[in-house]
Amino acid sequence: MSTRTALDRYFKISERGSTPAREIRGGLVTFVTMAYIVVLNPLIIGSFSTDPDNPATHDDAFGDILPAGQVAAVTALVAGVLTILFGLVANYPFAMATGLGINAFVAVSIAPQMSWPAAMGLVLVNGVVVLILVVTGVRTMVFNAVPPSLKAAIAVGIGLFITLIGLVDAGFVRRVPDAANTTVPVGLGINGSIASWPTLVFVVGLVLTGILVAKRVKGAILIGVLATTVLAILIEALVDAGPSAGVDPTGWNLGYPAVPEDVVGVPDLSLLGQVNFDAWVQVPVVTAFLLVFTLVLTDFFDTIGTMTGLGKEAGLVDQDGRLPDVGKALFVDGLGAVAGGAASSSSNTVYIESAAGIAEGARTGLANVVTGLLFIAAMFLTPLYASVPVEAAAPALVIVGVLMMGQIREIDFEDFTVALPAFLTIVVMPFTYSIANGIGAGFISYVLLRTATGRARGIHPLLWVVAALFVVYFAIGPIRAAFA
Repeated sequence: MSTRTALDRYFKISERGSTPAREIRGGLVTFVTMAYIVVLNPLIIGSFSTDPDNPATHDDAFGDILPAGQVAAVTALVAGVLTILFGLVANYPFAMATGLGINAFVAVSIAPQMSWPAAMGLVLVNGVVVLILVVTGVRTMVFNAVPPSLKAAIAVGIGLFITLIGLVDAGFVRRVPDAANTTVPVGLGINGSIASWPTLVFVVGLVLTGILVAKRVKGAILIGVLATTVLAILIEALVDAGPSAGVDPTGWNLGYPAVPEDVVGVPDLSLLGQVNFDAWVQVPVVTAFLLVFTLVLTDFFDTIGTMTGLGKEAGLVDQDGRLPDVGKALFVDGLGAVAGGAASSSSNTVYIESAAGIAEGARTGLANVVTGLLFIAAMFLTPLYASVPVEAAAPALVIVGVLMMGQIREIDFEDFTVALPAFLTIVVMPFTYSIANGIGAGFISYVLLRTATGRARGIHPLLWVVAALFVVYFAIGPIRAAFA
């Protein structure tokens, strides 16, 4: 038996209409579009400095600072190991890494109340709870209880969410500086125009990638990202725009397009195992429970939403919109929170940017193995991949958003009890920067409208429970204040 045949049988490559070349290409594209997390996560939960004399830091309630280099190392390591494990166990091209949104919640809302190891202890508890829900079959039942129209809406909402992420990361869409004094919260570029070289690079990259996709060129997205990176390096050499560093809006947002002086570096994995369960004594028990509840609900439904969208985009769902062997996928995803907490990188989850690799043809876990190996290599090659600016990867996210929008045709807009929940699911995701928020708005409105129109019997019992939990989720602020 040849090695290729063994790979083909194990990953079902031919059965899913793919080839090893497509899987490798898809895995590479997925890595390129989400590698920014290794740079971004340290900025969110670690320490960093734009001015040596005035460092900006993120610390916990005890004033402890997480070194950015250590955060980057564990971020890449956990993402790599979990992504490979997901590919080998679940056999889907869904890469994993530290969850955006959850990491910000941990850094901004949890860590300021306790030590960082204690905060990671809550993340670990969240992972254990999620794993219990998987093992008992609850998570799979909820996944399968979602109506087909809402599953399509989730996919479309994720497409818009991905698009907005790309537009914001590239500086094409920005917050208006004096948003508090105007009715317009966001605007085009800088003062209504594309006034920076990095954003112009994004626009050129978007047009180029769009042309390649329209011409059905193999590897269109990957070619677009690489070509845009080369363009960025050339332009930076000519104009010296410099990094943004959170200060200069005309600079490069993340990643700096220049040939690095050093390519290889030894990763510092000192943060591994820096976790404890002191949160239950450092803050009131009720507060700790509410924080875990928020983490569980966010983790739970971000994953369900993301897997639904990716599965539909890859054509891997059955006629009922269900993902075969989803239990395995949900179990590995549950391990993401446990591993992220134990390694101090925050909860890891399936990434919506995996849709970029799917758009390149990835259909199996082999793509994940490629992405995971690249993440592990990233621990040693930080200077190299950091030279790819986010403005070069952002066009891929917008293109993927376009492709995912096509699923809107599966939503029955003639039935308003479906149309409104679907619409809310679609718009709330990008406008609140949260997949879970969009799902919650859709579920609650679906249950209310179907009940009010005499169609309550058609609602799956689990949706009633989930809708009630989301009501608590949306009211978590007043609830926490009541117990303070």
